[in-house]
Amino acid sequence: MIKIYPYESLGHADHGWLNARHHFSFADYQNRQRMHFGAMRVINDDIIAAKQGFPPHPHRDMEIITYVREGAITHRDSMGNEGRTGAGDIQVMSAGSGVTHSEFNLEDNVTRLYQIWIFPNKNNVEPAWDAMQFPKGFVAGKLPILVSGRAEDKNAGALFINQDAAISGGVIKAGSIIKQPIKYQAYILVSKGEISIDDQKLKQGDGAEITGVQEFKIKAISDAEVLVIDVPSR
Repeated sequence: MIKIYPYESLGHADHGWLNARHHFSFADYQNRQRMHFGAMRVINDDIIAAKQGFPPHPHRDMEIITYVREGAITHRDSMGNEGRTGAGDIQVMSAGSGVTHSEFNLEDNVTRLYQIWIFPNKNNVEPAWDAMQFPKGFVAGKLPILVSGRAEDKNAGALFINQDAAISGGVIKAGSIIKQPIKYQAYILVSKGEISIDDQKLKQGDGAEITGVQEFKIKAISDAEVLVIDVPSR
């Protein structure tokens, strides 16, 4: 089963320096029908103005994944980590027993990113942060694993999270078809371009829930950048 959430239907908050779309209830956007999707609590589609960002603030017991779609974000935290994550790359922070961090767009242009929060399968773990570059070329067959806490993905080179969940992603060439397996249930994000799933079209910025199947097909109508987030029920 597929249920599509068009970009225009998402929660919206414009703070001037931050223009955000919320796939789930967050901050001033309150929607009791959209509190989470299984173990996933937040997907924010953020546009951050140049030289702006989130000042130091605390988190705990949450797996926070940031996928940068355009521009770059610079991370600093109370563990002493600092790093710049550019377009097409991902960073992961396990907040665990508690961490304070900041995220700033230090570039001369806007930064656009997805921020994804997933509930961990264990609390009070030691906080951690990591980031990685991923191949930018077209993918074939199925999307590569980018983030995972699953034992079966231990040797896949993915960034680790404390949950039996996985995030796959990549760029699909126009006309190509990807067969993507699902372990539990999946949430699809179209970062760029246009795709179809079961003859239903999704455009840039749209999201979709896929449930009740173990595999689905993604057809790229145009060159398209896609993320698939496979999460267990909470």
